Formats: sequence, C-alpha cells, structure tokens
Amino acid sequence: MAGGTSRERLSDLLDEIERAVVGKRDVLEAMVVALVGGGHVLIEDVPGVAKTLMARSLAATTDLSFGRVQFTPDLVPSDITGSALPEPGTNQLVFQPGPLFAHLVLGDEVNRAPPKTQAALLEAMEESQVTVDGVTHHLPDPFMVIATQNPIESDGTYPLPHAQLDRFMFRLTVGPLGAGDEVEILRQRIDRGQDEVDLAVVLDADSVASARKAAEQVSVDDDVLVYATALATATREDPNIDLGVSTRAVVALVRAARARAVVRGRDFVVPDDVKILAPLTFAHRLVMSTEAWVRGVTGQDVVADCLERVPVPESLTAEDRAALSRD
Repeated sequence: MAGGTSRERLSDLLDEIERAVVGKRDVLEAMVVALVGGGHVLIEDVPGVAKTLMARSLAATTDLSFGRVQFTPDLVPSDITGSALPEPGTNQLVFQPGPLFAHLVLGDEVNRAPPKTQAALLEAMEESQVTVDGVTHHLPDPFMVIATQNPIESDGTYPLPHAQLDRFMFRLTVGPLGAGDEVEILRQRIDRGQDEVDLAVVLDADSVASARKAAEQVSVDDDVLVYATALATATREDPNIDLGVSTRAVVALVRAARARAVVRGRDFVVPDDVKILAPLTFAHRLVMSTEAWVRGVTGQDVVADCLERVPVPESLTAEDRAALSRD
C-alpha cells in the first residue's frame, strides 16, 4: 500500500476501538475512512447508542488532542472559537483558544447551536481556521469534527442549514445492537469492574498524516470517476428531489473512496468503494420535494434507487481482482 501506514495498523486501530464500542465495526470503519480522507462526520441517532463513546475512543486510540463542545441554544461563537482576553498585569489582549483548537472535536447535539455559532463552526470545518476580531487563527492539522444530533427531539433545536450539511463527508446512523452484542457489553463491563475502557494508542498524529498522504497516492480509474459522476447526475434528475448533490459531494465521495482503499490495504479504488460509500456521502445532501417528504421518501431511498439504476463499471484488471480478493 502507498504511504507509511499499513493496513494492519489501521485494522489494529479498529480492533482497539471495538474494545470499547462493540458490534459496530462498519460505523467505526466509516469514521476511520473519514479521518484518513480528511472529512467530517455527522452521527444522527437516538441517545444511548455510543455516539460520544465512538468519538472519544477514536481520539484515544490515535493520540490526537480531543475537544468537546456541548451545544446549547445560548452558546455564542466565542464559546467555541476562543476570544481575546486581557493579560493580567498588562493592557494587552491575548487570544485564548477555545475547544475547536484540537485535532478531533466532538460537537455534541450540534443542532442545538444558534445560527451564529453554526456559522463559526462552518468556517472551522471548511477552512480549518477561525476568525476572531478580524484575526485568523489556524486550527491543528489534522482537524476533524464529529458532530452528533438527536433526531427525536425538536425543542430548542435549530435545523442544520444545507450549506453545513454539505460540509460533512458522511452522515452515519449507529442503529440498534443485536442481543448477543448487548450481552457482550454487559459481560465486559462486569469483568472490567469499571465503566471506562483503557484504550491503547495505535496511531499518532504523524501516522494519521501518513495515511492521508497515502490516500492522495491511490489511483482511480476513469471508469470509476464516470460511475461516481453518473450517480450524482442520477440524484439531480430524480423526480423526488428539489436539489441533487453538488460537485463538492462528488469530490467528497471520490476522496472517501480513496481513503477506504487505504483502510482496506489497496492502492487503487474499485467500484464497490463508491457504491458502499455513496449512501453515506450523498443522502444527507439531497433536498427532498414536498410531495416526496409527505410520502415518506428519504434521501437514502433516492440514493438506493440510483445505485440500482446506474450500471457498475467492470474495469478491473486480473491483478486488481486478485488484490480485491484479499480485501
């Protein structure tokens, strides 16, 4: 695999996180793909399904600095970006960084933040910087936001604007655990004798940077690029939506596909990378028509239909297929 971060180390990373988060490897892999691909993640699910634990565990196993923001309706931009405060004993104002100044930032219940605070977060996600009193401050590299929101509560919330949803590489749902997984969680908790799981560091910030560089070296066949754009075009032409995915979304999909190739130990993208990641990348970016919304049609439904209608390219060489068989 291109770059200095092996598939084994990324697999070890997922194994270590699974010591804390049981039975959700597909969701955890998507989070690691977003980390390698330089994207942000929105996790939308009911309380108590380990959304916060996933973010904390990813930070702990990658030795990345971790910041957490509990979003509330009274939060102002300076609460997350930081502000210039008087230095004791002098008349000078000194910038004091806020919780956004971390490699990995958990934005808990992000839809409770008012619009001005959302705008500050949007700048951080898009530009990896914040502007305070006209001065630009760059955020750490790598920088990743993992935001959560609860879909069953609407009191005191502000729906995320489309422009901000478009900045999330993936929107994920955790879903319920199987009965066997819940028993395993209870057994592990009893055996540990404590709530917290002590996780080992598997990757450091330099290794994450190496994985990101490796993703930039992953090759993408023209047929795969045509496939990704055909899926995007299919969403724009679907009668159930008012607005299809943007070019930014297609770029994010290809970037994520290259990152998934790195996580899977390949130096090339296969159509399945695009097919598997398209629902995570496209569905939350679609603006549904009123008629479709009334009928209960979702963005996931539209993407699934597009995946059924758009033919998958068959452009793999024999060598590629041999490598894919080991995936």
